[in-house]
Amino acid sequence: VQLQASGGGLVQAGGSLRLSCAVSPSGRTFSSYAMGWFRQAPGKEREFVAAIDWSGGSTYYADSVKGRFTISRDNAKNTVYLRMNSLKPEDTAVYYCAADTYGVAPTNTPDDYDYWGQGTQVTVSS
Repeated sequence: VQLQASGGGLVQAGGSLRLSCAVSPSGRTFSSYAMGWFRQAPGKEREFVAAIDWSGGSTYYADSVKGRFTISRDNAKNTVYLRMNSLKPEDTAVYYCAADTYGVAPTNTPDDYDYWGQGTQVTVSS
């Protein structure tokens, strides 16, 4: 399974970005995977951002992004998205998408994810 994240960049505080993660599945189809987004800021541990179940019907967010970020997926395009609004300087990090190929429900536990993308940098200036 390969994951390719894109869409990062430099944005001013209060702005928006949409991240995409294109998935090349192996074995089970993409539509059976739960998917997640995590981020890692310099000097900090990787932290959970958002997750979505296989159908898109169930989502889960970190408290720090709830109400500002929206995770979604298009199973026909094998792609998961993260729409980020009202960005803050503290959202600056490398954002990673991850696939839980045997998961049913969205999860915030990194060890539940068995494949990871390479990351895309998001920088929010004040």
